[in-house]
Amino acid sequence: MAEDEHDQRSVSRRAFLKGGAIATGALSSSILPTPADAQLPEATALDPRRTTVSLTVNGTPYRVSVPNNTTLLELLRNDLALTGTKMGCDRMQCGACTVIVDGRSMYSCTQLAVQASGASVLTIEGMAKDDALHPIQQAFAEHSGFQCGFCTPGQIMSTKALLDRLPAPTEDQARLAMAGNLCRCAAYKRILDSVMAASKRISQA
Repeated sequence: MAEDEHDQRSVSRRAFLKGGAIATGALSSSILPTPADAQLPEATALDPRRTTVSLTVNGTPYRVSVPNNTTLLELLRNDLALTGTKMGCDRMQCGACTVIVDGRSMYSCTQLAVQASGASVLTIEGMAKDDALHPIQQAFAEHSGFQCGFCTPGQIMSTKALLDRLPAPTEDQARLAMAGNLCRCAAYKRILDSVMAASKRISQA
């Protein structure tokens, strides 16, 4: 009789432990999130530190995700590989980074890329058509409107903005319009000659 009671107690303990493990597993699976569920919010949440910028550059539409503090200059050079636009002072002082945004010349070094979303941007790469230089580029080449050439893309873009607005400027008007572009080589006389020659080329075209 004692042996029977011992067998019954042993069976009861095994049944209890087995049942407890099943119950614990069921409880855990019903309460705890699965790994996929736990990772879902983080995986799908938008990063507030980045913004998707849509803009047109030299006639080509782009859609780029960039950090919110990215400048237009950085987007052009680093994300779009348009390195013709130069970084000079990075302080809105030299004009080497000048591009045209919606028809207006602008320093791209201090313009945030997110501010240019939806805009049309023209850089030095968009001036020539196929193998033909733009009349402004041709004038700068013929009149040696450069020495080292580092500031030349910005000088040409400022000239483009000027002549789009005022096709036949006087020399004083040209000097005033180009005042925001510095030339460390001091080729200002040749730059002015180039601007005036480009004006004549465009007016005669």
